Amino acid sequence: MTSLPIDPLKSHFLAQLSENHLIVEADTGSGKSTRLPLWASEHGRVLVVEPRRIACTSLAQFLAEQKQERLGTSIGYAIKLDNQCDDNTQVVFATPGVALRWFSENQLAGFDIIIVDEFHERRWDSDLLLALLNEHKRHQLVITSATIEGEKLAKYVGATRLRAEGRNFDVSIAHRARDSRQLPDARNLEQKVKQEVEALLDMDGDILVFLPGRKEITQCQSALSGLDDAIVVPLHASVSDSQREIALNVQSSRKVVLATNVAETSLTIPNIAAVIDSGLERRTEQRNGKTTLSLKHISKASAKQRSGRAGRVMDGICIRLYGEHAALAEVTPPELHRESLTEAMLAAASCGYALDSLKFVESLPEKSLLQAKQILIGMDALDDKGLATEHGKLIYPLPIDALYADLVTRMPNKALREAMVDLTAVLATPASLYRLSSNEESLERLSQEEPLGCDGQLAIRLLRGEKLSGVNVDSEVLREAKALSEQMREAFELPQLEVSSHYDHRSLVEAIARLHPELVFVRREKRQDAFANGIMEVTLGRSSRLKSTTLAALVLDTHSLPGRGVKQTLNLATVVMPAELSLIEELELGSWQQGETKVVDEGMYVQMEMEYAGRVVATKLVPAQGQYAVKPLLELVKSGELMPGFAKIRHEQIEHWKMYVALGHADNNNKIEQISFDTWFAEQLEMLELTEPEELELFSEEDFQFEGIPYWEYQDFADMYPFELKLGDLNLDVEYVVAKKLVYVVYRDGLRKGDPKRWELPSWKGWRIQYKKASRIVDVR
Repeated sequence: MTSLPIDPLKSHFLAQLSENHLIVEADTGSGKSTRLPLWASEHGRVLVVEPRRIACTSLAQFLAEQKQERLGTSIGYAIKLDNQCDDNTQVVFATPGVALRWFSENQLAGFDIIIVDEFHERRWDSDLLLALLNEHKRHQLVITSATIEGEKLAKYVGATRLRAEGRNFDVSIAHRARDSRQLPDARNLEQKVKQEVEALLDMDGDILVFLPGRKEITQCQSALSGLDDAIVVPLHASVSDSQREIALNVQSSRKVVLATNVAETSLTIPNIAAVIDSGLERRTEQRNGKTTLSLKHISKASAKQRSGRAGRVMDGICIRLYGEHAALAEVTPPELHRESLTEAMLAAASCGYALDSLKFVESLPEKSLLQAKQILIGMDALDDKGLATEHGKLIYPLPIDALYADLVTRMPNKALREAMVDLTAVLATPASLYRLSSNEESLERLSQEEPLGCDGQLAIRLLRGEKLSGVNVDSEVLREAKALSEQMREAFELPQLEVSSHYDHRSLVEAIARLHPELVFVRREKRQDAFANGIMEVTLGRSSRLKSTTLAALVLDTHSLPGRGVKQTLNLATVVMPAELSLIEELELGSWQQGETKVVDEGMYVQMEMEYAGRVVATKLVPAQGQYAVKPLLELVKSGELMPGFAKIRHEQIEHWKMYVALGHADNNNKIEQISFDTWFAEQLEMLELTEPEELELFSEEDFQFEGIPYWEYQDFADMYPFELKLGDLNLDVEYVVAKKLVYVVYRDGLRKGDPKRWELPSWKGWRIQYKKASRIVDVR
């Protein structure tokens, strides 16, 4: 077996393991991910927690081959949708999600040693698993990383730190930037990569290019398609087995691997002599209460990891497409500080611990904890102690987000549950199932084949094997989504995908809306591509087929991006299902507001309007009786049809009273600004239970006295602070801003062309006076 830099650590590692938790710090390429699990297995059964599925499968396969045995015998793996191990497998590689689910079942009782590898990536599930293990105190822990803050972590778990030497070969670093402080930049990235790749083709060995995502990988693949001397292969979480095999194994021809940061850690990519680092990655962050996926600069720790991919088998070079002194953060912030805590809270609760009771390396944000708790209590997944309810325990093991799991488990019948399972399988698969064609004729045929314009129904039909025009289906994504659907169908004892039950589209939409009304959105009246639900606003994504005439929809999936400004977030609706406005009324999601009074067949009625997210979605006429009679009576009084002049007199008395208090002539009333003639007189009508005009006619103005300024003071105060002025050929309204001791005299009508004179106006001693006419404002002196 080839010697690796970590090998001299073996005896010390084994001596310490039986007595202490261990923190193993070693550079990239030292061999910690392959050596430590085998060493640890001498002390018992080992679970190795790897942050990425591709690392689990590749490491297990590599070690099994090294031992010349079948995968799953003594070394195996367990990932979502794939399990190559049993109770006798001595070393099992698993993702943190799988490990958490096993912990919820039996606290990982079948394992003696837990190795948490590449902890520096700080995924939420790795952080949570370590917090649970640290609280449980039943296993020997080994935590490894190339860039970890060892002292802080050793103190957290009470561990001994071990340090291994780095790689065998040197890696030289070169920077490609005019300014040494230039930050990583995505502009013209494919051209920059092409230029560097072409310059490196004379070197021995393969080239690894780090890019932020699939989009950039596709662009670079296209830019490099003309290379004659090398094959270009992608490497990301959703690549096919054949693509992964090419990327991770030595080939006879030169190779250029275009990878996301999935290649930063754990994966052994042989024969890499050169690394090209874009300095970019896509990662989640909290912006204005939403988890967004942003294009970000990597940290210095990640940059070190990336450069370490070269120099594994020969001297190498790392070319960084940014400045040597670019202001990168030291480490990447943990996901628990960047994302919603809903999934983490449900996982902890299902494992028997309230999330806010666990101790983490860094304390969790209080606001995020509160938001997560409200969401989970709302779906009856969490009790008041922060532990999982029976429903919470039911939805947690499902390999999907809590929201989708809640919907699947509570569908009212088998056919709808099948449809929700299939739709969820597509939603839970990270990459897009299909892309719409740019061919107008094909899209027109698609509109005939799927006339609803429903993203959800289209996804279900494609998953169930239908061939539709105008869509280009990604076969690998389809395969993964089908596997997830089959797994959930088996869990719920549903028919296989090939014999799916027919379902009614409207019934599915209604069932989803009843269970999660926050998913119901209405189209904005002024901005037709925007939808809102009263909590957030979304913009239709480019791939959505929702018709322009559709006014209501379910938004089942969103993709949030940073908008302009620090706090702005652009929320794109990526999976949308059309709904009818009447559904909002049926489910009573909006609130009824009293509108205009109308006379129909000599009877008086009130038009009621249901508002939802700022849009009127339904109307109805109700007799102006009882609680609905107050507003019509108020309108009759204000219009002068009943008690002529009364409304104007009492309005002025109320406004004078508010001024009187503001000027300090009476005790301050905190609610004084909320008083108006409408609120005061409506209260009088309700108190007297008056509902008919004939009843009100029995009363006079004197029966409705406003208790404000004492009557012996009122006239003098009103003369001093009038609301109207008549200056012969000029009529003015008067407005007072008491806090600023400012009076506005506002032109209403009159023949005078000039401004009013100061001597024509009341004294208003100590007040500044301004004249307003249209948009013109001038001081009156």
